[in-house]
Amino acid sequence: MINNMLKVSLLLAMVAAQPAVAQVRLPKLVSDGMVLQRDAPVAVWGWAKPGEKVTVTLAGKTATTTTGPDGKWRTSLAQLKAGGPYEMAVAGTNRITIKDVLIGDVWVCSGQSNMETPMSRLRDKYPDVVAQANNPMIRQFNVDLRYAFNGPKADVAGGKWVTTTPQNVLAFSGVGYFFAKTLFDKYHVPIGLIKSAVGGSPAEAWLSAEALKAFPHYQQAAEKVKDSTYVASTIAQGQAASRAWYTNLRQQDQGHAKGSTPWYAPAYNATDWKTMKIPGYWADQGLGPVNGVVWFRKEVDVPASMVGKPARLELGTIVDSDSVYINGQFAGTTGYQYPPRKYDLPAALLKPGRNVLVIRVINNGGRGGFTLDKQYRLTAGGETLDLRGDWQYKLGAATPPAPGSISFQNQPGGLYNGMIAPLLPYAIKGVLWYQGESNTAKPEEYQPLLTALITDWRTHWQQPTLPFLYVQLPNFMAVKDQPTESNWAAVRDGQRRTLAVPHTGMAVALDLGEWNDIHPLNKEDVGKRLALAAQKVAYGDKKVVASGPLYQSMQVAGNKATLSFTSTGSGLVAKDGKPLRYFAIAGPDKKFVWAQAKIEGNKVVVWNDQVPNPVAVRYAWADNPEGANLSNKEGLPASSFQTQ
Repeated sequence: MINNMLKVSLLLAMVAAQPAVAQVRLPKLVSDGMVLQRDAPVAVWGWAKPGEKVTVTLAGKTATTTTGPDGKWRTSLAQLKAGGPYEMAVAGTNRITIKDVLIGDVWVCSGQSNMETPMSRLRDKYPDVVAQANNPMIRQFNVDLRYAFNGPKADVAGGKWVTTTPQNVLAFSGVGYFFAKTLFDKYHVPIGLIKSAVGGSPAEAWLSAEALKAFPHYQQAAEKVKDSTYVASTIAQGQAASRAWYTNLRQQDQGHAKGSTPWYAPAYNATDWKTMKIPGYWADQGLGPVNGVVWFRKEVDVPASMVGKPARLELGTIVDSDSVYINGQFAGTTGYQYPPRKYDLPAALLKPGRNVLVIRVINNGGRGGFTLDKQYRLTAGGETLDLRGDWQYKLGAATPPAPGSISFQNQPGGLYNGMIAPLLPYAIKGVLWYQGESNTAKPEEYQPLLTALITDWRTHWQQPTLPFLYVQLPNFMAVKDQPTESNWAAVRDGQRRTLAVPHTGMAVALDLGEWNDIHPLNKEDVGKRLALAAQKVAYGDKKVVASGPLYQSMQVAGNKATLSFTSTGSGLVAKDGKPLRYFAIAGPDKKFVWAQAKIEGNKVVVWNDQVPNPVAVRYAWADNPEGANLSNKEGLPASSFQTQ
């Protein structure tokens, strides 16, 4: 009896398992709502039982193939014209129907956080754009984060195609959406965005194993992380150290001391607290370079006209994390320094008269506090209370800096294997790339890294002329009043020089940054400038002015250096009508000093009477060359450069 039952169970298990083995399966990218590349062979691939015949049908085109011994299959549909929506049928022993398929142009949007930055973070800047985002012809597939070190992954970890609606667009890449919107408005062709970007990622994380061979130190690092035991144990150790640090912080924090009134309670007596100006950093205002927890408290007089209405609390950005309480009630938290603090408050939270606002700030390392030149305010019912000025503060706990850890997602090759290789061989129109901030520590590496990445991806996509468009780093950090060295400027110059690679384009963003935010909000102009580059590089528009002036050559006569440019458009101008700024000149000693500069036709003449024998010129060579104003008449800013 037992043997018979066992045989039946085994038979049922075999029957149940058999369809799963034979079932035709598709990668997640090939799914409902997808956009396929027009005017190019369209690869379709997947898995099935070895030797199984698979037929793909779309828009009157049919392709048939047979699964190999490894269970993989791949076929290609003939070139398709823009249009849709269509249904795609994939038939083997089972049949899969992919619905709502469009044929148009597909762009991979990759890089780090400025490509990743979603429209949700930008909606206060672009409320009308979000409200009017109803276009089923623009779609995005968001590739879930995954890194891998032991070879390319066959499929992405997750993701799905979504169409543009006011709700869906909030998850779109801001740069990608404005790029797609601009191209759609011009060409009226469906646009598919594949967002595969990771905040903080360096360029080497996006290189394949083959490409890393040109960079021995990164190849060695990639070999090390192939040891899964090492990776797992290091992650576990890092997580344990982090938990211990935060546990100790919580135990030491006097604001949460057991048996006493918590410091966020309205009834707590804070008369002995000192005061500090907000915004600002506590290292500059009495506390010194303390890591740990600092509590901030402010009593706010709220008029009755603001009560009983939904409210918003804006607290700029805070280094590093914060928890906010209003009248003793928890109101919101943010876990790291970069996101803007915008907390929507329920209508019942505020009360007329005295309201107690308390912020618990944790600083992991470096300078803790509140970022300057940001909004700090409370709004409700169309009224605003300015929260800048004196706040009470008290140190809750002082600790050593939080322990460091290895970010494995940033290790060489990991993101290529996990987030680019699985996209192959999906046919695409081109690549948008916004990255470089994480490589500014070694700016001399950036041009070879970016050049290698472009070649690498073109090779693996089997598209040797694949358009590759990228954003030059924007202006960032404090303005300096004298010429100086700058790693950010050096990376920008590496980006500029990468334009020597055919079929590339660069969007200059020197005028689109924010000195106090590594994630500037003006993603509209970034997307539009990338779209201009696309019109020239990818769509063959020879008439479009796709770039601002680009340095070409220098001639020296006496004490004057005459600079020639390409991409001058209708002519060179000083964008604001003022004298040209941010030109610096150096003699044989290579010490740069500010220079005078004037436009003569489509050239710029640069000099300083104290430099009789100039050998080099720099333009906008600074972390933040705010006010650099060389442009063409089309309004596109010149790239920074150095002439060496």
